[in-house]
Amino acid sequence: MSGTSGSVSAPAAPDLEFEILCDDDGAGTLTSFLRRYTVDTAGTVVPVDTELDGTTPYVVAGTVVRCDLESPAVPNPQIDSTAQRQTGAGAVTIPAGARSVTWMVFAGAPTVAIGGGAAVPFPQGSSATWSVDRGGETGEALADEFVFTGAAGTDFAVLTTREI
Repeated sequence: MSGTSGSVSAPAAPDLEFEILCDDDGAGTLTSFLRRYTVDTAGTVVPVDTELDGTTPYVVAGTVVRCDLESPAVPNPQIDSTAQRQTGAGAVTIPAGARSVTWMVFAGAPTVAIGGGAAVPFPQGSSATWSVDRGGETGEALADEFVFTGAAGTDFAVLTTREI
């Protein structure tokens, strides 16, 4: 068997990086745009600004800032957490407006009724969580009341978070 050996090289491709930035006009208006950084094979950095579509050219009119660092921040909400345990007969009611509700069933088959609906039993060893994704950003909250009810021999815990 005969052949030749050698190395195969491919031309170096330019390195591309993207970042969403904001153009601050100084009067409180921030305009998002896309900045593409290209580093060519010689190591030269070439920035190109476009609208968020990535193709329409964008001309910065004010000061370039990082949107996530310089834009008006959403205040960090205060979150209240509560853990309640019910052993035996009784009920735990969580009013509407919680950010999250987690239920863990340790014994028996207690029930949950959501928003006045029918009570649904959960078997021993089960758990469930209801939550919203962006409570602090949008004021989002669970709209329904939760009623967890146990009978003799049941044991469960309910964990909740609520923006205060």
